Amino acid sequence: LDWWHADRYCEQRFAQLLFEPQDNEQASFSKLLQSHHIRGSVWLNERDGVLHKPKRRRDHIVPVLVFRDKTDTKYVKVLSDFPALPAVTACAHLQWDTRTQEIATIFSYAVPTFFNEFQLRGFVDEEGFVRFALIVHGHHSPYLPVFRADGQWHHFCVTWQQENGTWSIYADGKRRASASGLCAVGLSAPQAIYSQGTFIIGQDQDSLGGTFTEKESFSGNITDLHIWQKVLGAEQIEKVRSCWVVEQDLVFGWSSNALEVESTVQEVTAQFLCPGPVEECRVFEVGSSGFSYASCLQSLPFICRYRKDAYWQLKKAQLESSHSLISRVNMLAERTVIPENVFTSDAQDMNLSVALGALDVLATVLRKRETPVLESSDLLVVLQLLKQVSDVEVQEGEELDMLEPLGQYYVEVTELILGEQNIETWSSVSQVIKGPMAVVELCNRMVSHLAPLLAAGRTKVTIQHRNVGLRRVMVKNMWFGYGSLQRCLSSAGSSAVFQDVAASDGGQKYLSTTVGTAVISSTLLSDYQEISTSVRYRLQHRVQWMVISMFFLCFLVHVSPDAGGMWSTAGCSVVTSLPDSTACFCNHTTNFAVLLQVYEMQQRTTKEELTLQTLTFIGCGVSFCALIVTFILFLAVGVPKSERTTVHKNLIFALAAAEALLMFSELAKTNQVVCFTVTAFLHLFFMAAFSWMLVEGLLLWSKVVAVNMSEDRRMKFYYVTGWGLPVVIVGVTLATSFNKYVADNHCWLNVQTNVIWAFVGPVLFILAVNTFVLFRVVMVTVSSARRRSKMLTPNSSLENQIGIQIWATAKPILVLLPVLGLTWVCGVLVHLSIIWAYVFIVLNSLQ
Repeated sequence: LDWWHADRYCEQRFAQLLFEPQDNEQASFSKLLQSHHIRGSVWLNERDGVLHKPKRRRDHIVPVLVFRDKTDTKYVKVLSDFPALPAVTACAHLQWDTRTQEIATIFSYAVPTFFNEFQLRGFVDEEGFVRFALIVHGHHSPYLPVFRADGQWHHFCVTWQQENGTWSIYADGKRRASASGLCAVGLSAPQAIYSQGTFIIGQDQDSLGGTFTEKESFSGNITDLHIWQKVLGAEQIEKVRSCWVVEQDLVFGWSSNALEVESTVQEVTAQFLCPGPVEECRVFEVGSSGFSYASCLQSLPFICRYRKDAYWQLKKAQLESSHSLISRVNMLAERTVIPENVFTSDAQDMNLSVALGALDVLATVLRKRETPVLESSDLLVVLQLLKQVSDVEVQEGEELDMLEPLGQYYVEVTELILGEQNIETWSSVSQVIKGPMAVVELCNRMVSHLAPLLAAGRTKVTIQHRNVGLRRVMVKNMWFGYGSLQRCLSSAGSSAVFQDVAASDGGQKYLSTTVGTAVISSTLLSDYQEISTSVRYRLQHRVQWMVISMFFLCFLVHVSPDAGGMWSTAGCSVVTSLPDSTACFCNHTTNFAVLLQVYEMQQRTTKEELTLQTLTFIGCGVSFCALIVTFILFLAVGVPKSERTTVHKNLIFALAAAEALLMFSELAKTNQVVCFTVTAFLHLFFMAAFSWMLVEGLLLWSKVVAVNMSEDRRMKFYYVTGWGLPVVIVGVTLATSFNKYVADNHCWLNVQTNVIWAFVGPVLFILAVNTFVLFRVVMVTVSSARRRSKMLTPNSSLENQIGIQIWATAKPILVLLPVLGLTWVCGVLVHLSIIWAYVFIVLNSLQ
């Protein structure tokens, strides 16, 4: 097949064309192909995505002018009033008569003041090339070769513009010659081509509209002549070459009604095969193990490549299939509409009639199924048929009445396979088809076939079946109702479709993302070609949930619809958002929906949040002042040096530094670098504070339990624990999560990622250890108090002994809770009630 059909063949079978083998695999791969009797060139997939969509040769019926021999009588006059042309492009298809090597005039344009105003001439040189020369204002370009005189149809375009007298000649889609200065002589600037002239095809005018000579006349065939009042670009010339008409600035369009044909010139109506694309596609040379390029229209062998997981899922679906759907469809159609094997089925030539019959039968079977749930294999074969139908090439002359019922059946089948009952089936083939958005892309292809239905008397085509529909004016629109598509998209099997869409949530807990509206697709058309433009629209909500935020995201489909696509906000923004609808603006046309991101409800009012922030600042301020005063007293009063005072001073320093940074961290939010630095030091000093709280617990443990370690060795261990451990934790976190380290709205660790566990994890461990230490210390204290009470006051009352026991328990708890950092346990309870938030702030302010 040619590259385009080979690419579609593989895609219809849920595969891709072979990708370029790696350098170290080329030789072995070449041998493998040779062992399967494959020789020569094999098509390769285009990695760079240059070939965005298939371009095919078009058949269309046009009038062709036949100039059989060179004479001084045969001519065709263009019946059109020409304006002044400061720039001009003339294009046509022609067959050159190779029997003569004399100069021939393809066309000439004469005005009363100048007969050689605008003219194109040519001849066949000795090497067999047709050479063209352009004449403007009587000034002659050199004769330059443009295409071979092979008797075949060739396409040409000539362009000229007044500025600098720049001109170009194109042949078969490629620029063959260009220069400037044509007619730019003397000091005067070039003039525009004059208006109100006479345009003659096939003759050189030696007087206005006449005086022809045989030796300068044209011999051959010509059709599709168009003239524009501007210079067409290379891309537009390629479109014209493929028989698409560029309407903008068109002065003359090819039509037999606009021609005055001399009686001896034969005018025939022919089915003209337009040239295909000039692209060259990459091939692998079997045997030489190299790469080269070949015309994309050439028929070459090709290999379809499957991903392993997709291949085995396809095999599994076929092995487990009951083939009931396939057999019923084929039996009802009395022919093979759906092949039983996805892999080995041959390429089927499908036209409108075959496609209509196939979808009619398939819709009937799906509609009357006893069990509405599709098997995996059934879903795959239906999708394969939908792909084949969407790729049907509508030829001129076919019965266009079949297009509308074809669209109706296509939409009905689409709606039936998107039913909620098939969610599990979509999940079961998730390695083959990434999600139901593949159907949106297929419908987008299908809707393009409705263009021929639009005419002067009909400007709109609308097709709908329940939750799915499409409409086409010069804009094509599609919609997929909430009921048919949303549940499939939100199912577990297609969770990847919501990758990377979580927006900033202000610290609230993100729960899920769901499609909250219909999914629509919109494309603007010009000359039946898609162009992108900005669009604004409003979508009604279908999800009545209490949500904190609604974020609009639009869907961008990959080249292969099987990939499922990805949601993105690129180029789109919310204009207005109401409880029942959202209005959006996008700077391009594509597939759209409104996504709702669901968060836990905010439990505090703005006033409560402000109160908590104020109390936190005041509490940190009081705590900071108390810590600084205590630190100065340790230094100034001359407290005897000991393990306990050293540990206390380190804890005071770490906690004071952390709280000072915390108080002023809000000021750093505006500068990204400063905020990142503050976050890192906050992490370090709070981690150090907790590490020294752990050391406080270890020190207490050493007083309760005998430890075989000298005081000097203990202090080294304490310093490693108190400062070394935080440095390691912060360093590792920065190295592994540098880009996810800081939260969006404040200078602290990102709570939406696993980074927060670099703080919470060690803190929970330290609190657990210190809780155990406190428990042991309280047990020892209570036991000691009981023995001392019996020794000192053996005859005291029971009430007095109980009071002593309670005080013996309460005293170490009250003293050691803040030293060991156990007041931070209240932080775990903050989300339960605002009361706990106030308790947490007060206790840690007094720590």
